Amino acid sequence: MSTIETAAPRTYEVKTYGCQMNVHDSERLTGLLEEAGYVPSPEGEYADVVVFNTCAVRENADNKLYGNLGHLAPVKAKRPGMQIAVGGCLAQKDRATITKRAPWVDVVFGTHNIGSLPVLLERARVQEEAQVEILESLEVFPSTLPTRRESAYAAWVSVSVGCNNTCTFCIVPSLRGKERDREPADILAEVRALVAEGVSEVTLLGQNVNAYGVEFGDRQAFGKLLRTCGDVDGLERVRFTSPHPAEFRDDVIAAMAETPNVMHQLHMPLQSGSDRVLRAMRRSYRREKYLGIIERVRAAMPDAALSTDIIVGFPGETEEDFAQTLEVVREARYAAAYTFQYSIRPGTPAATMPDQVPPGVVRERYDRLVELVNQIAWEENQKQVGSRLELLVAEGEGRKDAATHRMTGRARDNRLVHFTSVVEEPGTSVSSVVEERGTSVSSVVEERGTSVSRPMSEIRPGDVVEVEVTYAAPHHLVADGPVLAHRRTRSGDAWEVRTPGDEPGNAVTLGMPTVGRPAASSSGC
Repeated sequence: MSTIETAAPRTYEVKTYGCQMNVHDSERLTGLLEEAGYVPSPEGEYADVVVFNTCAVRENADNKLYGNLGHLAPVKAKRPGMQIAVGGCLAQKDRATITKRAPWVDVVFGTHNIGSLPVLLERARVQEEAQVEILESLEVFPSTLPTRRESAYAAWVSVSVGCNNTCTFCIVPSLRGKERDREPADILAEVRALVAEGVSEVTLLGQNVNAYGVEFGDRQAFGKLLRTCGDVDGLERVRFTSPHPAEFRDDVIAAMAETPNVMHQLHMPLQSGSDRVLRAMRRSYRREKYLGIIERVRAAMPDAALSTDIIVGFPGETEEDFAQTLEVVREARYAAAYTFQYSIRPGTPAATMPDQVPPGVVRERYDRLVELVNQIAWEENQKQVGSRLELLVAEGEGRKDAATHRMTGRARDNRLVHFTSVVEEPGTSVSSVVEERGTSVSSVVEERGTSVSRPMSEIRPGDVVEVEVTYAAPHHLVADGPVLAHRRTRSGDAWEVRTPGDEPGNAVTLGMPTVGRPAASSSGC
């Protein structure tokens, strides 16, 4: 009796660059590929299909993409059937040049048609020629597509796509299109479905998230949406990014302060503290309005942690303009700031503006800004020493956790906390040894072994712990004491049922800290 051999499923890898939108789009790309029968590639092996989800915001985005494509060219030449696809904002912008510069690319697709990827891959395979498909507007709202969530316990939820602003430094509106809003009922249905699957934290996502409702004429729609999220049973934390100061309303501040599961954390892009530069950027707010928002947020939520985006060296920026930015940073006292050296992006109005600031001047100002930002962040973090914080335990955010015998989590205000995952058993007196020696809990645990505590494995990503902060650095906190409380959660259960072989095959090369999800760099408006 003859047997029929079944071909092994084709493997995939998605490499992501850029903003939170791209991270979430990559979750959809993995969902589409898996629905089409692809499986994640094993770690350390080249995939049969490599997808680059690109960003066009930074100056070196092109170099990074073509460098990676160049690296894969000889690999593909030795692997018959291997395919390479390029999508995202850079694909939308450079649609005519990608296959000319890298003729070994099989598929180019844009921001408006990510759902076409499996069909384009198959068409390229059958026809043995590159497929380029770029749409100028959305045909299907992305949230209707299959999604392979990167995290079992935290999720992105898109409330809108596109942007109606015309900032002179930003190319995103021309690549993502005009703002389109989802119906509130569709958003809430997705949130409830995620909670039913074990998710305990959602981040509402939009290019200009607080403008939500503009398409159907309700200026208070976003505040209402936050309050409605407060009624979802099992949803413990709600965040959102990124808002625009010009449209940040008091009803949103009230919703944040009065809805228990909406976190007291706000990422509010500044870009510049100079009214003259803000005008040149076409930012439709001024310094006084911005600081007024910060003041009202702090009055309503004294414990709120604020973060921002700042561009240094915008065309025409003088030393006086830069000094005004430093003044706003001192007054706002950000817990974190994501700072960028201005770079020319072809296709933006700023690219052709006169008085481009010399690179050496930009770098010197940037260094001064970073020094101030780090100092203030450190001072703000030092205020947390001795406080008791509730953490949502994260996965993959503490790169040194194994070496330090720690785990990592996010506080409710989004601060990153590395904690010693020890729940002290009666009679072990770990704390007294730590106090007597002036050492750390981790060193005592290493000396005595697991007999002094419950096993680390009892605390899972997605669980909730309470810890006391013992040390502060500019970008993180440390809690080197016994865990004060540990609550096993449905999110932890959801994480636990994911087997190692079931982890997504995505490499996300981004920079900003996150909450139990893929890291996300900020390019907020």
